[in-house]
Amino acid sequence: MEKHRVVSHAEWIEARKAFLAEEKEFTRARDALSARRRELPWERVEKNYVFDGAAGKESLSDLFAGKSQLIVYHFMFGPDWDAGCKSCSFWADNFNGIAVHLAHRDVGFVAISRAPLPKLAAYEKRMGWSFKWLSSFGSHFNFDYFVSFTPDEMQNGTGFFNYERTKPPVDEMVGISVFAKNEQGEIFHTYSTYSRGVDMMNGAYHYLDLTPKGRDEDALPFTQSWVRRHDEYED
Repeated sequence: MEKHRVVSHAEWIEARKAFLAEEKEFTRARDALSARRRELPWERVEKNYVFDGAAGKESLSDLFAGKSQLIVYHFMFGPDWDAGCKSCSFWADNFNGIAVHLAHRDVGFVAISRAPLPKLAAYEKRMGWSFKWLSSFGSHFNFDYFVSFTPDEMQNGTGFFNYERTKPPVDEMVGISVFAKNEQGEIFHTYSTYSRGVDMMNGAYHYLDLTPKGRDEDALPFTQSWVRRHDEYED
């Protein structure tokens, strides 16, 4: 910070304009990639998944709530865990209030975890969240969308995560899945992303990317080792 190059205002404007050209190129490339994502083929959802929520039992179809598109955030919270993942909690702090905006673009939004509903409800109350959060406890949903793994998969390193066979670090992992429903009520899986693919859904991280220090994580024992649940920071 102390040794960074300092220039005149005129030089600063020229440097910023040059970098703006690169930013615009990146934005256009991202737009093109998003268009290609929308062109990916779909797969039909054959199973009738049912979840536990505050309104009772709800099917995957119910979660669309009259919309034709649905986004599911796979929140890491295993059945035997005492609390939700601290990193997923960091992401979830960005969720309150977005559902109403997504709904006006024909999109539903929910979070789903394997922990039983009472655990989700208690943690939701602790965190002060209001987004829709459901339990898939007893369902194969998390396993079918490759965010939960059996003891055998963990032991043998045969889990399928981020589109390769591997041994996941833990038996619950993060992801985002997208679904579509047609007028006949058929449901299709259109997209899933994992690992760094969920990165752009964290607004706080992208604000940090604008600052001189950035995310400032290179010297840490591991990425996000600094992250705490928002009621656990010491100051």
